[in-house]
Amino acid sequence: MVIASKFKAGWLLALGLMLGLVTLAPVQAAEAAARWPKVQSVEQANAALRQVEQERAVVQDQFAEAERICYGRFFVNTCLSDAKEVRRKALAVLRAAEVDAEHFKRADSVEKRDADLAVRARKDAEEEAQHAATAPKAPKVVDDTPRPPAVTGPAVDRAARHAEKLKKLEAQDAANAGKRAENVVSFERKQDESQRRQAEVARKKAEKEAKQAAREAAAQRKADPVQRQ
Repeated sequence: MVIASKFKAGWLLALGLMLGLVTLAPVQAAEAAARWPKVQSVEQANAALRQVEQERAVVQDQFAEAERICYGRFFVNTCLSDAKEVRRKALAVLRAAEVDAEHFKRADSVEKRDADLAVRARKDAEEEAQHAATAPKAPKVVDDTPRPPAVTGPAVDRAARHAEKLKKLEAQDAANAGKRAENVVSFERKQDESQRRQAEVARKKAEKEAKQAAREAAAQRKADPVQRQ
């Protein structure tokens, strides 16, 4: 009977803890939402971020305590699941407040930057307009140097035709320069080939004469003993 009574008491305590954890989530969420009004200034955003950091640490500590209690009770998995759900909802509220504060700070920074750029652009435009209005204009320079009159007539035409003819001759000479170079190279190549052929003919002739002289010498050596007899 004593064991059954202890079991019943433990089960009731665990059940009460689970019910408390389940009902605590909406209460925490509602209270947190009421404590986090929409940010209206940078100072309020900074204060909200500091408070979020503090309350996030408190939520983690509360979850650790709830986790410790759950491990000492019946229905451990259900108890832990409910505790995690409470933590998730509390952290979600804190994250929403954190996002709202950071968004306000970014928007305020962008707005101030745009305002500074607009002021700077307006000052630059005013300075340029003032400089253009006060800058002295450069005096207009007129060149009065007398120039010789343009020469026209048959002499000019002849000179122009002669210059055009020289120009064409130079162009033609430049075009033929490549052909002349090719002709020189071809002539030199033919000369080299002719010299090589002449040298080859002379070499063959010398070999032929040497062979002929050798044959004659051999025939003479054969004839000498016969004549001595």
